[in-house]
Amino acid sequence: MSLSRPVRIALTVAAVAIAIPALAVAVLLNVDWNSARPWLGARVGEALGRPFAIRGDLRLTWERQGHSAADTTWRDYLPLPHLLADDVHLGNPTTMAETATTAGADDMASVRQLSFSLDLLPLLEHRIEIPVLRFDTPAVLLRRDAQGRDNWTFKPTEQPSPWRLQLRQVVFSKGSVHYVDALTRADAAADIDTLAGDPLYGVAWRLRGRWNGQPVQGDGKAGAVLSLQQQTTPYPLTARLTVGATDISITGTLTKPTELAALDLKLQVAGASMARLYGLTGVLLPETPAFRTAGHLRASLGPHGGDWHYDQFTGKVGASDIAGDLAFRTGGPRPVLTGAVHSTLLQFSDLAPLIGADSNASKRARGVAPVQPGDKVLPIESFKTERWTSIDADVRFQAQRIVRERELPIHRLDTALRLRDGVLTLAPLTFDVAGGKLSSDIRLDGSGKRTPHALQGTLKASARHVQLKQLFPALAVKDTSMGELNGDASLAATGDSVASLLASSNGELRTVVNQGSVSKLLLEEMGLNIGNVVLAKLFGDKQVRLNCMLTDFSVANGLMHTRQFIVDTEDATLNVTGTVSLAQEKLDLTLKPDSKGLRVFSLRAPIYVRGTFKQPDVSVDKGVLALRAGGALALAAVAPVAAILPLVNAGPGGTAVSGCAPLLTPARR
Repeated sequence: MSLSRPVRIALTVAAVAIAIPALAVAVLLNVDWNSARPWLGARVGEALGRPFAIRGDLRLTWERQGHSAADTTWRDYLPLPHLLADDVHLGNPTTMAETATTAGADDMASVRQLSFSLDLLPLLEHRIEIPVLRFDTPAVLLRRDAQGRDNWTFKPTEQPSPWRLQLRQVVFSKGSVHYVDALTRADAAADIDTLAGDPLYGVAWRLRGRWNGQPVQGDGKAGAVLSLQQQTTPYPLTARLTVGATDISITGTLTKPTELAALDLKLQVAGASMARLYGLTGVLLPETPAFRTAGHLRASLGPHGGDWHYDQFTGKVGASDIAGDLAFRTGGPRPVLTGAVHSTLLQFSDLAPLIGADSNASKRARGVAPVQPGDKVLPIESFKTERWTSIDADVRFQAQRIVRERELPIHRLDTALRLRDGVLTLAPLTFDVAGGKLSSDIRLDGSGKRTPHALQGTLKASARHVQLKQLFPALAVKDTSMGELNGDASLAATGDSVASLLASSNGELRTVVNQGSVSKLLLEEMGLNIGNVVLAKLFGDKQVRLNCMLTDFSVANGLMHTRQFIVDTEDATLNVTGTVSLAQEKLDLTLKPDSKGLRVFSLRAPIYVRGTFKQPDVSVDKGVLALRAGGALALAAVAPVAAILPLVNAGPGGTAVSGCAPLLTPARR
């Protein structure tokens, strides 16, 4: 029976449609792919901008992709071309060729065997879909030279390609990664090996080498199959690293690694000082004692920057506890660090490294050279202002209670730290102390625009209504009320450390103490060894009622001049004159006592306080006698005290406390 013409045409078309793919498959299976290696290497090398070569066997097979029965579709029954290439090498760019050859490494990467399958149907839509890319025994060498040239940056294409590459999964086995960076002084290598029988992790790695001149070592595990396309497939990670004195531990998962769309890690960090993290993270953190923290790290990155969040972290800094949330954003002119940190109990000594005021032993422990001379009190450790322009910051810090070796009633610290274009401000920085408040505004300009290689700083501080009985509870005198302390300070300076800033400072300091008592115990509580010696010279080892103390210093180029310094006690009135050199840490003060009774008549000779802050010297001028008895000296000295009046009348509706009233009456008139 003859077939109709339409039927014959349909059968012919069907036969051709079947024959062409079959013929193509037969040709592809029998072609000598090794002869195409030079052409293929030249084309790939031209596209990547560096040498590419397949030195081993190149062959093509056909394989059907394996899937679970629930996920199988009709396309999964179609065999896909599967390409296998042995001994594949990818070289360095021409700009790095000389450096790589000198180091004895000609290749950026080599693979014992590279294999992948290619989905054919998406080619009709200009899509190259590779379901699985396998690397067997890869060896990767990542390099960056002193000029900043690296071998992992590929040249951009001149025109956008109509083809799109979609890589779903990467499977890798035993191999190695070596990283050499002249800028960060890094030279570290990681060996990768496969794991058998582990239900979660497929490969393990071990790291060794140096980073920023410090030894680095570590180990970890990761999944064997890295999913690059599916949003819901987590990639497990766990690692432990030690860089110098810093220990880092992470455990968690990574989803869609090409975008870091879901980074969910438990991060633990411990080290000698938070400042040592700068070389690892690029995040500027302050000098601290030894610390440890644990929290939740998540991140999302885009083409123009990213956001990192360290949430709900807790930990210890020295003996102080810390907790809070921090966010780090990139993509702007400078990275930005924001967040809030709080402490329930803060040890006062843990603040010392912030300004370099800790001991040389503490400096060595946190990785800083012990630069503090033995005969100096003011810290000379330099601030690293060259890093201040690398980041902006806006962080709130609060502490509920602050303690020191000897108990002080400091109940709360509150400050807002802001860093903008190299200018650091702490405004306001407040303490609740002994029923009163210490408030200050600090501004440190480390941008180098006005004073290269030095800070330009300003300080405005005030103390209001600090109650002496609460400040020194052990000194409460029976049947005696104790007054309060008020004070103001305003300074401006230029330098690169606390010592150099104070050595160049200009401004003024004023304080008033209304009533109270003075004794060796008080001075020991305050840590004033100089005053302790003076008190022993004046009154012996006993407690003396203090009516009023007024101090008024002007400061010029680090030299403090006494404009007014009066101490009025129940036994005598002292008038103090002289200078205090903050630059040389030297004292030159003269105390002229005027007794109020015969019992201290012999002490009317001047007392000299000289020497250094570290080793003060106190002596009595026995050859000079007082010219007048009684209170003539005090009456002559009170005329200039008008500038002190606002401190005595501190606060709304305040009035002069009775202890200072006799000294202030002439000034008021």
